[in-house]
Amino acid sequence: MAENNIAPSTARSSAVMAAGTLVSRVLGLVRTALLAVAIGNTGLVTDIFSSANVLPNFIYLLLAGGVFNAVLVPQIIKASKRPDRGREYVSSIMTLSLLGLGVLALVATLAAPWILPLVTQLDETQLPLATTFAYWLFPQIFFYGAYAVIGQTLNANGRFGAYMWAPVVNNVVAIAGIVLFIALIGREETSAFSPENWTTSATVLLAGSTTLGIVVQALVLLIPLRKLGLGLRPNLRMRGIGLRQTGKVAKWTIITMLVGNGAYLVYTNIATIATAARPAYAAMNPPEVIAGHLNLETASMFYMIPHSVITLSLATVLFNQMSHAFTEGNLKAVRDTVSSGLRAIGVATVFCSAVLVVLAGPLSMWFSGGSIASAVVQGQVLMLLAISAPFLSATFLMNRAFYADEDGKTPMIMQIILSVFGIALALGAAALPPNRIVFGLAVAYSLGNVAGVIISHIFLTRKLGYYGAGEIFDVHVRLTVAALGSAVLGSAALGLLGGYSADGFAWSSLTGSLVALLVCGSLMAGSYFFMLRALKVKELDAFLAPILAKVRR
Repeated sequence: MAENNIAPSTARSSAVMAAGTLVSRVLGLVRTALLAVAIGNTGLVTDIFSSANVLPNFIYLLLAGGVFNAVLVPQIIKASKRPDRGREYVSSIMTLSLLGLGVLALVATLAAPWILPLVTQLDETQLPLATTFAYWLFPQIFFYGAYAVIGQTLNANGRFGAYMWAPVVNNVVAIAGIVLFIALIGREETSAFSPENWTTSATVLLAGSTTLGIVVQALVLLIPLRKLGLGLRPNLRMRGIGLRQTGKVAKWTIITMLVGNGAYLVYTNIATIATAARPAYAAMNPPEVIAGHLNLETASMFYMIPHSVITLSLATVLFNQMSHAFTEGNLKAVRDTVSSGLRAIGVATVFCSAVLVVLAGPLSMWFSGGSIASAVVQGQVLMLLAISAPFLSATFLMNRAFYADEDGKTPMIMQIILSVFGIALALGAAALPPNRIVFGLAVAYSLGNVAGVIISHIFLTRKLGYYGAGEIFDVHVRLTVAALGSAVLGSAALGLLGGYSADGFAWSSLTGSLVALLVCGSLMAGSYFFMLRALKVKELDAFLAPILAKVRR
């Protein structure tokens, strides 16, 4: 049977990373709330900016992200055992990566007028503004890649904190840009922004500050990188340093990312059908607010929070452990790591899923720019996504086991299966009326997350044998029972606060929604804790140990 607890050193490293991610995510929420005040949550300019803003990260992930985020760490760990501590290998990887990223960013920026019509459904009146945004936003591709390659070098050398804390600086810069936008340009409530009245100054402040945040995020990592003392220098040497093995793993990862992000591109394209239809629905009598691309992205940001704060922090450390275990041929250690990791992250992700479902409405009030109609639409999208949050995190950690063994082919096969399934669901959503398309896409995302766990379990069992799936399932059943109990209590409290009435207290103002969040969230957390104790879920102690240690200190 697998061990119940993760190692103390792992817990400490994960806690440091989780703290950085949590601060970053909180600032990200502040940023999103301010953006809703600045340009709205369900407006046309809002969605045009959102469509252009997701593309730099999408293009980076499509063509290079998988290699940096999954392939480099095991290779750098191997190289670090050489007499030069991997200096030659890392110098070559970093030089070649940055040159490639520079070319990619330049080509994508120049090609923006041709890329946007291919990946969105925006019409000829909306594309010019989207293209203008793209010219300011697409240079981010280079800095996303620089952040990843430097960050993974730090992670491979056991320096986990900086990689997770750097996005904090990004959010601070972006928040300052939005505040300046509101002060100098105005806000959606009074300006009613449209492609016709949008100005160059508005573009520079909004898109320029967004890109500046990504630039600073990458540059701050140069400080801890220098402290590693590796003596890195530009190096175009490609022979004799181990790049051949990197290439073997990378080719499968590139295909995986092309397939997976190709599916995401289909989702984005279909979501912009709703964006293009917004003017028609706004002209109806009475006008109807419909969910668009930004609503899907905002809901994704919310339901990704437990994944980003808990799963990514823990998985980054566990990935290193699995890489070392595979190198030593210790499959038992790999199985124990996967099992303990899945059970530990479930404690948080199952509860967070329940909270997001129950409190989707009050949460969305803070990201709707003051519009109750927008908050209702946003809350509905969030509920449909949030229910599958634990499955997303479980799939991610399970897949790390394959990459830790430098097996890029198996994740590629799994991604092809899931992408075919996801695209079929997305095309089904495209057949819905425009005011229902984004809801259909949210359901498709959730079904895809569930399918991801099933597929990953099948392939992981083939690779590792029995890895404790029975214990993992048993723990998650008890976690679900506790989460459902807390959800019932939270829902009852929300009802008493008017959460299910259009003129209820919870919907009356931001203060009302905040009170609902604090009261209901506290009741849910307390009841979840005591139910886990009653159900004898030992993983609760493993999860809380590093947090309590930090508090005591």
